[in-house]
Amino acid sequence: MAKGARENIKMKSTESSECYWTVKNKRNTTERIELRKYDKTLRRHVAFKEAK
Repeated sequence: MAKGARENIKMKSTESSECYWTVKNKRNTTERIELRKYDKTLRRHVAFKEAK
């Protein structure tokens, strides 16, 4: 079975310790991603950045 370009990445909140896992295609998106998602601890939308 061939291994694809998709990998699991950890997204960490910029304002709290909240984090979650998502999948991205490393071949198409080589830079780190930043998304605005809902933070359950702060109860508002904040920026989440890709962690190592």
